[in-house]
Amino acid sequence: MTITQPDLSVFETLESEVRGYCRGWPTIFDRAQGSYMYDEDGHAYLDFFAGAGSLNYGHNNPVLKRALIDYIERDGVTHGLDMSTVAKRAFLETFQNLVLRPRDLPYKVMFPGPTGTNAVEAALKLARKVKGRESIVSFTNAFHGMSLGSLAVTGNAFKRAGAGIPLVHGTPMPFDDYLNGQVPDFIWFERLLEDSGSGLNQPAAVIVETVQGEGGINVARAEWLRALADLCERYDMLLIVDDIQMGCGRTGAFFSFEEAGIVPDIVTVSKSISGYGLPMSLTMFKPELDIWEPGEHNGTFRGNNPAFVTATAALETYWADGQTEKQTRARGEQIEETFRAIRTEHPDATVEYRGRGLVWGLEMRDKPTAGKVAKRAFELGLLVETSGPESEVVKLLPALTISAEELDEGLRILSRAIRETV
Repeated sequence: MTITQPDLSVFETLESEVRGYCRGWPTIFDRAQGSYMYDEDGHAYLDFFAGAGSLNYGHNNPVLKRALIDYIERDGVTHGLDMSTVAKRAFLETFQNLVLRPRDLPYKVMFPGPTGTNAVEAALKLARKVKGRESIVSFTNAFHGMSLGSLAVTGNAFKRAGAGIPLVHGTPMPFDDYLNGQVPDFIWFERLLEDSGSGLNQPAAVIVETVQGEGGINVARAEWLRALADLCERYDMLLIVDDIQMGCGRTGAFFSFEEAGIVPDIVTVSKSISGYGLPMSLTMFKPELDIWEPGEHNGTFRGNNPAFVTATAALETYWADGQTEKQTRARGEQIEETFRAIRTEHPDATVEYRGRGLVWGLEMRDKPTAGKVAKRAFELGLLVETSGPESEVVKLLPALTISAEELDEGLRILSRAIRETV
């Protein structure tokens, strides 16, 4: 693909140096539809990034767009704080009927603010309020958000350093297979809990991602998650599952923890819950934990009614039957087959591949190679990002609605990018 160097001067002179993704994809995007984005010169890019997992149903999904336009055109409420509205009622009823009841999940639903880190902050605050304790246990290579409470339970040293102050009341423990299977699961964690001389304050809760996205696509085994749930129950700790990136069908089932057969005490959801990339998040918890006082945790934009509208349309369109889950698993097998072939072709350049559903990562042996692969993929018309503590993993997050042909096209581009890079 021949790309004319765009004029990026306004971004470089006026926008903060904190900007990130635009550095890896140096073009000016203009429109997007389905699994494609187009720059202002008309070049097409197949999108295996999907808004960092916020666009599970693709860009400008026509069904969701129609629902949104109709709502706006009839002057539906846009900003509603936590007022009762028709749009919120429709979402809550649909979410209960299509998601919670079929899975026998008893959760109350809280709208804490429009972003994932808002949902995590609310979860941590509630856990501490319920248990009357401060300490939260998280896991190595975890990522839970960029506000201070969320950073305190995030593992990445670069992101933590941005806080500028000590991040306290959080204790990291080894994630599944962090020690390469050489140590029994939770032996260190349980020993600290049992020993009154360990120095570990009794935790209020444990927060975990079933698949660590930013941490490098580290997939927890179902048996590890069940053992963690049992440990939390035995030691009076709440279990919080952060499903912000891996929920809403990303791993196959609507919630990523379903495969393990556990019922977390608290669950956070954001990113694709609106279905359209509109800001929206949920903090869900068992009814007995709902001890909030009215207004004790709030936010100006916690009632994003257009997001309720598109979220409802997404649930009705994609979660009324089991087809989305089946398709996601089938597409995942397509990626796994390609990664297996890449690993065979480049055994010295790759370490391993990992994933579930439509989230996959390919770890490169020479860590900077992953970034070079992503750069070459962009030049060839494919958007992929990297993840892991040293950005050593090529990460795939295609839309759940991607066709088999589109997925195959993107995987061919990725294979070529790897071949030409290594």
